[in-house]
Amino acid sequence: MRDERELDWRAHQRHEFPLPSADLAPYVARYWVVHWSYDRPYRQLIVPYPNVHLVFRGGRATVSGVSSRHVFQELDGEGHVFGVAFRPGRFRGFLGAPVRSITDRTVPSTFPGLEGPVGVPAVEAMLRTCLPEPDPAAELADRLVEEIGARPGITRVSALAERAGCGPRQLQRLFAEHVGVGPKWVIRRYRLREVTERMAAGGKVDWAALAAGLGYADQAHFVRDFTAMFGETPTDHAARYHQDISRQRLAESPGST
Repeated sequence: MRDERELDWRAHQRHEFPLPSADLAPYVARYWVVHWSYDRPYRQLIVPYPNVHLVFRGGRATVSGVSSRHVFQELDGEGHVFGVAFRPGRFRGFLGAPVRSITDRTVPSTFPGLEGPVGVPAVEAMLRTCLPEPDPAAELADRLVEEIGARPGITRVSALAERAGCGPRQLQRLFAEHVGVGPKWVIRRYRLREVTERMAAGGKVDWAALAAGLGYADQAHFVRDFTAMFGETPTDHAARYHQDISRQRLAESPGST
């Protein structure tokens, strides 16, 4: 169940997203820092992308593989967390094993320990000590995920395989090894992101036509995938978006208090 305080998260959380230095940008998509303050436990919804994360929280360092569906993280009291979001396909060399081996799992970090406060300079210095050798397969996986995100017309694995110059089975193996989830999952994730962007733009949505345009065989499959990813049905999510937008407009209006 979604937490009723979700629409007021800005009153309790502060987010920062520092970018990596140029030499680490081929491996790291971004860093992320969250500070929170809650007087009772809060269930934070996390909607996945195809990134592996190195997370520092409470003196512990863990690695979280790609989640195949939404998950919840409990936040309580006052605290903060520092995370490293690796580029899709680029964690295989750090892990030394197929990335699918940690999908839907959080495992203890095997990265070198850090001395003192955890922040961008310290984490980058640590990462530089264990950079993997260049890997053309990892670079290809990264590029293909980037293409999926940039090209809304890619809705089928066969179309992506053609762009990659390989067969669908070879593409499946590449993604399992380097991304952790299959190309179909990644395609659906980015197409569903576009759905939420349309919701944010407002207006009435023809769900059946939208599902067909995104490559779904029927509306039921679209609703199932959307609910697994976002924790609620598309219509409930659209209502939540409109409620959140209305609150923001009220807060930003000159006469608001």
